[in-house]
Amino acid sequence: MLYRALRIEEKDGVFTKSIKELPLNQVDSNDVLIKIKYAALNYKDALSSIGNRGVTKNYPHTPGIDGAGIVHRSNCKNFKTGDEVIVTGFDLGMNTNGAFGEYISVPKEWIIPLPKNLTLKEAVGIGTAGITSAIGVDKLIKNGLKSSDKILITGATGGVGSFSVKLLSKLNFNVTALTRKTNEVNFLKNIGANEVINSIQFNPNKPLLKPIFDGCIDVVGGELLEEILKQIKYGGSVSICGLISSPKLNTSVFPFILRGINLLGIDSVEISRNYREFLWNKLSNEWKIDLNSIIKVHSLDDLPNLLDNMLKGKSVGRIVIKI
Repeated sequence: MLYRALRIEEKDGVFTKSIKELPLNQVDSNDVLIKIKYAALNYKDALSSIGNRGVTKNYPHTPGIDGAGIVHRSNCKNFKTGDEVIVTGFDLGMNTNGAFGEYISVPKEWIIPLPKNLTLKEAVGIGTAGITSAIGVDKLIKNGLKSSDKILITGATGGVGSFSVKLLSKLNFNVTALTRKTNEVNFLKNIGANEVINSIQFNPNKPLLKPIFDGCIDVVGGELLEEILKQIKYGGSVSICGLISSPKLNTSVFPFILRGINLLGIDSVEISRNYREFLWNKLSNEWKIDLNSIIKVHSLDDLPNLLDNMLKGKSVGRIVIKI
């Protein structure tokens, strides 16, 4: 039996991507075989598609760190044939063949049963981006931020950014969206941004700047994050999850010791199962949002071009792949 999948292949240091037909008996042999119905595109998938060894060590490979589907075969009592399930994070799509194919085989520990209030499409639309955003929001709230506080979202048109705008707007925060894509202002306002800006004040020579924001979810890092930290109000918090600009952070201790701000790291890959289930429960109940305004659905055959567009910074919102 053959199945279709996006395959990244390497020849003489050159990486190519195409849709292939592969033998099903060559799928990784783990506890549970899942027939994928929907996958979602993330920046980590784009990096895997160009041979980034920090994401994927060996090729040929199938990316796809988010998948939702139906159990096809199970070797464990936790899941049975026909169960609807979600897999996000862990090693899926990195060094384990991912969800950009019709089947995946994964350990039982990676699998979350589909919450009752979500469809498979909604679940994968949330995916890693939604879980990452939810961790950031949860940490901001636990560190004292409250409804009506002014929150800055960087990279606001991306997966994590757009989800954060939508979720924080639902929770009645005052959301400022930061993006260089000036043609997407209406998109950001339509999903809940109170204000859209394309830059913030930069003054590398000053250790502190006028306090403007109560908190922030940042996916950019680098110099932008350095300047944001200087503009957080007393006792505020910044949740960080990205390094689009740079992984380096050159800053002083002044925002921390004079304004008592918090810098909160977000990891959505190795979080505990209990915390993961807590977040899925939140996102399927009181934090549930209407995803239609941030999701665009494409086919498996569209993936090569979609990956190229993401690497060029042309992606907006969440891209869902119907398998």
